[in-house]
Amino acid sequence: MASSTVFDSFLFRDMFGTQAMREVFNDRSFVDAIVRTEVALAAAQARVQVIPREAAEKIASSCDSALLDHERLRVDTENVGYPVLPIVTQLAGQCGHAGGFLHWGATTQDVMDTALMLQCASALNLVETQLDRLRACLRDLAEAHVDTVTAGRTHLQHALPITFGYRVAVWLSALDRHAERLAAVRERDLMVQLGGAAGTLASLGSQGLRVRAELAAELGLRDPEITWHVARDGLVEIVGLLAAIGGSAGKIGADVALLCSTEFGELAEPFTPGRGASSTMPQKRNPISSELVVAAAKLLRDKASAMLDAMVQDFERATGPWHVEWAVIPEAFLLLSSSLAQATHLMAGLRVNEDRMRANLGLTGGLIMAEAVMMALAPVLGRQQAHELVYAACSRVIDTGSDLATELRTHPVVVESLGTERMDQLCDPSTYLGSAQAMTRSVVER
Repeated sequence: MASSTVFDSFLFRDMFGTQAMREVFNDRSFVDAIVRTEVALAAAQARVQVIPREAAEKIASSCDSALLDHERLRVDTENVGYPVLPIVTQLAGQCGHAGGFLHWGATTQDVMDTALMLQCASALNLVETQLDRLRACLRDLAEAHVDTVTAGRTHLQHALPITFGYRVAVWLSALDRHAERLAAVRERDLMVQLGGAAGTLASLGSQGLRVRAELAAELGLRDPEITWHVARDGLVEIVGLLAAIGGSAGKIGADVALLCSTEFGELAEPFTPGRGASSTMPQKRNPISSELVVAAAKLLRDKASAMLDAMVQDFERATGPWHVEWAVIPEAFLLLSSSLAQATHLMAGLRVNEDRMRANLGLTGGLIMAEAVMMALAPVLGRQQAHELVYAACSRVIDTGSDLATELRTHPVVVESLGTERMDQLCDPSTYLGSAQAMTRSVVER
């Protein structure tokens, strides 16, 4: 039961990560990725005749991460400072004479970076799947509420009528763009690493670039133009994208949490007995999923910041910044996996209170339609005079508690310009939605 962080806590780990993502970044998976990289390197080198084919075959048939002594690895890694040499030492013992050709011409960072890229490839697959599920939920929700009129709010105050489907489609549009970014990141940034001691591949002579290309093909990674030991922009872009997706999810969580509040009452999170309960207040149903999504967004921002800081690396091999990534990257993936899981749970079972939305539209006595009236009067009175007239009418509504339609009827110029029937129409929120529904359908139909 002992744990030191929310990521490995038996209490909190599924609130700050998912089991599937933990499987990608646990010790076993990392060691497996290192072993896979070493075996692939030997195979690539055999194909270009850098090492004997028989040695590569023996390495492939003998290297077994399940046979590694984990306690010895832990002790040796702490002593060496990196896990690759301790792993290679044990693997070489499994391979007999062929073990002398393991890790040929490579350096520790080559293997660790490539293993990390293999983990990132698997992790981004999970992110893509989770993101697609969330987008599907949002698409269904936007389509279902394309005509559900609600109050649009700016600076936390009523602005103009919108539809709830429009609000959801705005959320969805950001995630659709993130899906496009995700595809680009996978193509651009999942690169093999092979450079040798200082990145020049000197130890492989004239065959260095051929070996690197073969290794990339063997592992399904991109063959970069040049060694990226100290050019960490690819990993920074990956974590930056994770943070951006988390930020977009966090915006959804913040909106939902506010709309779940008693005063709004327009939304409610999916409910099961005990979900969001208070230890003292029996009536409480706290927006737990929204809160976790917001928290993940804040934590992901710091992960992106740490990766940017770690970009500043000295010469051809960093003295410390590289180590920052070891902690940051797995945690960033865990946080986003949790965020997307919570957001999907939230959207799949979201309760929408359309009656409360309609009631809230009337809270200000029709003031939400002030712009509609002003724009209708502008062709007759000029925009500035129309604005001043409607502004004065709105002020009186606020002061007296009356409603906009009643106040406007006291102005002969308004009645003369618009007529009572047109005034009533202008004060109906469902008549002033602009292109909200068309834009919503455009997003939904992508």
